[in-house]
Amino acid sequence: MRANQPMVLALPKGRILKEVKPLLAQVGIVPEAAFDDPSARQLQFATNIDGLSIIRVRSFDVATFVAFGAAHLGVAGNDVLMEFDYAELYAPVDLKIGHCHISVAEPRDMVNRDDPSQWSHIRVATKYPEITKRHFSARGVQAECIKLNGAMELAPGLGLCRRIVDLVSTGATLRENGLVEIEKIADVTSRLVVNRAALKTRPTEIRPWIEKFREAADAA
Repeated sequence: MRANQPMVLALPKGRILKEVKPLLAQVGIVPEAAFDDPSARQLQFATNIDGLSIIRVRSFDVATFVAFGAAHLGVAGNDVLMEFDYAELYAPVDLKIGHCHISVAEPRDMVNRDDPSQWSHIRVATKYPEITKRHFSARGVQAECIKLNGAMELAPGLGLCRRIVDLVSTGATLRENGLVEIEKIADVTSRLVVNRAALKTRPTEIRPWIEKFREAADAA
């Protein structure tokens, strides 16, 4: 990461992006028009701030872009931060958006005859294998994780496994697929993340953005 490299802010696609936009306005960042054009295929956008551009990537990739120095700042859920646990990331501000949680769920018809305190080994479908393994290891349970990137709710009904660990917002998708939450692993919100090396080498540029985002989050 070069000291004179233009600054890059990594933002996640999807639901969180809608919640981030008001914060961008509050801190004074206005992306170019193509950023709000659903037909636009570009992934990097200029802003009204000289030397600052925005990239729009998958939510799981924000942390990687920032940790490896391709972006200087980003917005990522703490589910992503917990899963990857990059030492190169600093998360100084809880933006208080993207509220949801990570939960264990299983078919409704299993609940009355299942006792989680008796588990010693379970098979779980999840996009969070590291979080899942750490959570169950702390309880002395061996978790065999089947990595899926989506449609976790299908796994129990199709015999892939009996339980899943997934991100839950309203719980509607679980209910519609006959699943019930049986244990919460962690609450999730989105955080402002910063590359530690960039913060050390460019503090006069990055620290003001940290404070602006903190003030915007507190005001909201």
